[in-house]
Amino acid sequence: MSARLKMSTRGLGAAPPSASSLFIDEKPRGRFLPRWRREETAKPVRPASVQTASPQPGPAKSGPAEHAELQAAMAQLHAALGPVPEGEGRVLQFVAATSGEGSSTLAREFALCAAKKARRPVWLVDLDLMGAPQHAALSADPRFGALGPASQASPDGSSFVSVQPSARTAEGKVLSDARYLAAHALLKGRLWVTRFRKEAIRPGQQVRLSGSPAYWRALSAHAEYVIIDTPAADRSTAALTLAGQVDASILVVAAEDVDARAPAALKQALESHGGRIAGLVFNRARHTPRFLEKLLS
Repeated sequence: MSARLKMSTRGLGAAPPSASSLFIDEKPRGRFLPRWRREETAKPVRPASVQTASPQPGPAKSGPAEHAELQAAMAQLHAALGPVPEGEGRVLQFVAATSGEGSSTLAREFALCAAKKARRPVWLVDLDLMGAPQHAALSADPRFGALGPASQASPDGSSFVSVQPSARTAEGKVLSDARYLAAHALLKGRLWVTRFRKEAIRPGQQVRLSGSPAYWRALSAHAEYVIIDTPAADRSTAALTLAGQVDASILVVAAEDVDARAPAALKQALESHGGRIAGLVFNRARHTPRFLEKLLS
């Protein structure tokens, strides 16, 4: 994804007519916490907007200039979300209504930005279980350094996936679903990326996303940020399953999309499933999308 980015931070609704925008909720609903931690103390998200502008249309490119501009954009988002409370981890999912909006790229770039600033490790969790594109992308990107060997991706044996029927040992003992999750360290342990061990799946087994927040609760106790790259809503219902389990969702919308119905429907669905929208990222835009006010209403 190629982008030329100009940054500024303003209150919600202050976007100039020649920029696309990333908007942070002006009036946060409640605390920046998932339902299972709402009783605890945390700072609300600060309202802000990040402005972006794209270059001439053309094939997606990935070079030093584009990386620098994306990192500048993600640094603005990182600052706009506000500090993570001491001793806590913040769980965010990046998701788009339709495939090809660039949410995976932005999730990866935000994870890199956060890892450079964080006091504790940052985790990038890839929910494209069979494709594992984040593992492949980080392996091929020299900015992340060498990929470490596979390690256990669960701090307590919990898992965000459920594999049925369960695998058993020769003695009949049920094996934990956590055995299907691997994690690889990068940036000297400041960043971790997950990979689903699809090679361990046996014929007849089915993989489903867990409806329990146990894994996210356990992982966030050891991480400053847990960034979830969630498949687009047009190919998976994972975002809705996670809506009430994560601290907030970041919606990604390609600004060339002139129809607001799909992203607006996703926003409404996430909120109806107990989720909170922390921001809207408008990608690859030369001007503020016309549907901006409609989508935010």
